[in-house]
Amino acid sequence: MTVPNAFVDPASVAVVGASEDRAKWGYWLADGALRGAGRRDVWLVNRSARPLFGERAFASLGELPAAPELVVLSVPADQVEPTVEEALALGCQAFLAITAGLTGRQEQRLAQLLKAAGAHLLGPNSLGLYDSSTELQLAWGTFTPGSLAIVSQSGQLGMEIATLAARAGLGVSRFYSVGNQLTVGAVELLESLAEDERTTTAVLYLEAFTEGPRIVAALRALRRAGKHTLVLSTGASEASRRLARSHTGSLTSALDVVDAACRVAGALRVATPQEAVAIATYLSSAAAPRGRRVAVVGDSGGQGGVAADVAARTGLGVPQFSPELQCRLRELLPEAAAVANPVDLAGAGEADLGVYAAVAEAVAASTEVDAVLLTGYLGCYGEDTPSIADAELAVVDRLGRLAASGPVPLVVHSMSGTSAAVARMGQHRIPTYPEITPALGALAGAAALRAATGRDPKATAGPELRSVTGYWGAREALCDLGIPVPDAVRVRDGAEVSAAFRTLRAPLVLKAGWLEHKSEHGGIRTGLTGPAEGTAAFAEMHERLGPGEYVLEEQDTRADVVEMLIGARHDPCFGPTVAVGLGGVEAELWRDVRVELAPVDRPVAAAMVDGLRSRALLRGWRGRPPVHTDALVDAVVAVSEAIAANPHLTDLEINPLRVGVGGVLAVDALILHEPATNDEPTTNGENHA
Repeated sequence: MTVPNAFVDPASVAVVGASEDRAKWGYWLADGALRGAGRRDVWLVNRSARPLFGERAFASLGELPAAPELVVLSVPADQVEPTVEEALALGCQAFLAITAGLTGRQEQRLAQLLKAAGAHLLGPNSLGLYDSSTELQLAWGTFTPGSLAIVSQSGQLGMEIATLAARAGLGVSRFYSVGNQLTVGAVELLESLAEDERTTTAVLYLEAFTEGPRIVAALRALRRAGKHTLVLSTGASEASRRLARSHTGSLTSALDVVDAACRVAGALRVATPQEAVAIATYLSSAAAPRGRRVAVVGDSGGQGGVAADVAARTGLGVPQFSPELQCRLRELLPEAAAVANPVDLAGAGEADLGVYAAVAEAVAASTEVDAVLLTGYLGCYGEDTPSIADAELAVVDRLGRLAASGPVPLVVHSMSGTSAAVARMGQHRIPTYPEITPALGALAGAAALRAATGRDPKATAGPELRSVTGYWGAREALCDLGIPVPDAVRVRDGAEVSAAFRTLRAPLVLKAGWLEHKSEHGGIRTGLTGPAEGTAAFAEMHERLGPGEYVLEEQDTRADVVEMLIGARHDPCFGPTVAVGLGGVEAELWRDVRVELAPVDRPVAAAMVDGLRSRALLRGWRGRPPVHTDALVDAVVAVSEAIAANPHLTDLEINPLRVGVGGVLAVDALILHEPATNDEPTTNGENHA
């Protein structure tokens, strides 16, 4: 559904539970509603019917002159349902429910009422809404109009973002606290922002992505409309992995998938409200840098060094300047100055404040960096020494012309947060921060957003995989995907084990094919060289584990092999995903994994592999030859297409996939299906595969 106009620009609003007590929600809702009284009818409803704010109050909705287009509910939980029933009888179709504490049964009945009437409700447990362009304020506190939209599942966290933005001089275009999302959810509100002319950046906070694909589509629409989105979420804890049955499930968190969704959508996940506001403030003032190369210019060697370290942690680079640029800077600075990057002015600023602008201009004109950071005392000179305040302002004006004229953005970290010089920087739209970490974090975030063009993971015509059981069935499925597996046979007794040594090339590997994690249960024996050793291993394993599907397989003895993992899952929120990482029995120890929404093409798969810490092993480590990375990339693509084309699969994992000079070989695999229905019989545990 689309967001009804009643939540954007209603012709009339009724506040039920209005009050003149500032400690109550009814006060702030009534006061905010009355701010838009010149644009719409505002009616206050209170059982006492005493005048409020100098306006007439009504004892019930039935006494109003007409049916309100939007009804705001700030009443006890047990009064919500009867109030909604009364409003629906009058023809009301839109509700904002501030009320919290409804039971699940109460919410269920309320949803049924609304659905039957074709009505919509934002909340319950909402902290309200605000629209700067329509003078609609139905929330606690006050808002400053601006360009930042906030859609938050947590009302209080959303208010924190708005408060931090106001302190940074950044106003709000729209604010929506979605609460329990009974009928109106975050996704509808996100979709509405694409057409909102005042919104340039949006911050989304969600604790659960129940409509993941639609949310991704909404974020992509915002990106196409030229708007940036910053996503706050939770889910990095181990608790989300405790019940995972595959290695992929235990290696990836909810946030890994959110990050993958953000990459597809062209959005950026941030960790805190402060980080979100720092980046949004930057985007409201300056263009995103074209790359990640930063010049650090400061009047303190210590602050320059700290800035360089922070830049590295945020993914920015501080490249060494060319000899030509260093020579140019030496002409501007004293002999003791450092000019390689970071630049230490070595007291030159005290002698001539204009050196700040001169150095920034020289570096920006060099084409060797994508952004310039000034860090340190600039902004404090006039505050501490009023006699040079005008000179400092003149320097700031010169920096403002630089920032406005060129493609290289300028960011300032100033030790002063309130001086006239800092205020002048704001007038020139120079992003200025009182701390170095948010300054560089904002620059890095803006660079990431510029690079985050998004992609469309369209479903492909991947092969349809039939339901399989055990390792043998998984091997057959991998063959259908074009992924090589070793030669093998199934064995049921010692005689068949002995016969296998006549047809397969030793050494061989014996596997209990029905076990999901074979090594953890002693369900695998490697290095079997002959029939006697093989039959003894089979007898011991069969006695210990019991009957089942045993597989005898040729062991991969190639030299210089790297064991990798490819896993694919159907995420309950976002749908098919694929992961690649360092594999083997120590996969959980190293946790070196990259995740994307599936399917992926070869460039995306190659970027996943290149993003691994273990990529050095693939390229050749300490004299070893590079392995066949292209074959690994092909396997990632094939698995991603399979999970996208087969919704009945829950997991498809290869671990390890042994990658050698000549290609890849899958030597263990796991395929899991959706749980069997009541009319699908299961057998001795083999339905686990």
